[in-house]
Amino acid sequence: MPPVRHITVPAGFVAAGVKCGIKVSGREDLAIIAARRDASAAIVTTRNQVVGAPVVWCRKVLPRGYGKARAVVVNSGCANTCNGPAGLRDAATMAILTAAGLATSPGKVLVASTGVIGHRLPMEKIRRGISAAVASLGTRNDQAALAAIMTTDTRPKYAVARTRIGAKNVTVAGIVKGAGMVAPSMATMICIITTDADIAPLALHKALVSAVNVTLNAVTVDSDTSTSDTVALLASGQAGNKRITTRGGGYKKFLAALTGVCGRLARAVAADGEGATKLIEIAVTGAANLPDAEAAAKSVANSPLFKCAVHGGDPNWGRIAAALGKSSARIVPERLSIRIGGVTVFARGRGLRFDLKKVEKHLAGKTVNIACNLGLGKSRYTALTCDFSREYVDINADYHT
Repeated sequence: MPPVRHITVPAGFVAAGVKCGIKVSGREDLAIIAARRDASAAIVTTRNQVVGAPVVWCRKVLPRGYGKARAVVVNSGCANTCNGPAGLRDAATMAILTAAGLATSPGKVLVASTGVIGHRLPMEKIRRGISAAVASLGTRNDQAALAAIMTTDTRPKYAVARTRIGAKNVTVAGIVKGAGMVAPSMATMICIITTDADIAPLALHKALVSAVNVTLNAVTVDSDTSTSDTVALLASGQAGNKRITTRGGGYKKFLAALTGVCGRLARAVAADGEGATKLIEIAVTGAANLPDAEAAAKSVANSPLFKCAVHGGDPNWGRIAAALGKSSARIVPERLSIRIGGVTVFARGRGLRFDLKKVEKHLAGKTVNIACNLGLGKSRYTALTCDFSREYVDINADYHT
């Protein structure tokens, strides 16, 4: 069976994933995704005030969030966070070594790290890993590259979309890791996206921010925003389409494809939350404004009581109502309605008699749908999360910090 391709499906990209000895498991732990020549680039990074050295490096390389880049180098198993000036030097060294192997400048290399906070990177292993990754770059290493960015993930997460812009076919592909410490205020743990679209850097960044806000930004596993959240998007321009700017139908089509990829990645992250057994979607409609819709949806998604109830198959609508009420959104109980799996359980300020067996059957499934109409306006937002299980506690009680 031929190897699965995803991140190198767009024209003009190569990838590699290698084992350099960071992970105790001995699995792949260093990846490089590179364009064959300079590409338009855009990033979004965490809003946590404690950030990893690689995030500092990326912000230095692309201070406005967009520009030109050649490659992204990622390691897992060590976040390179809270290591002072030494950590900053290590992140810079990763860029310097990768740049040397690709015959480009360090300022064209983005860096990302994920894993345990507070540990120094084993730089001799990193040096050997980067050398091996550069030597093995190609279009048949996508699976290894994806494995190399994973930590507590239980499954690979990738997505590919195609669209037609003018007379040309354009492809967008993405890979992501993330299972715990996921409550992005920009993206999710580590996400790399490639496209062969010819698009201006400013337009690329605008599209990335727009797509992330309604997809990866909608995910929460445990309400803990990572120190290392980074989404990097590279556009090779090799599709041959008329150059995309922030105006016109080409931009809209590209944005739709990018949003589709980010949306599939976001659902995959929520479904693979640490210890998760169910994907939960909380759709809030009828909000007075968009910030209220988002705040209300995420308040439910972040409620441990609600997430435990879903894990136990308990149709406890009171936990949903309480989570909505504690949010910063305007809530009027008499106008609020709540549905679980399409069944209305609360309306006009009180609980209703409902088909308990139907709701319990829905809660026993792999995907749980919660719909909350605030009855105050036209704004809407959908948050993605997962249930809290005993395994989540076990994973994080044993996770070495």
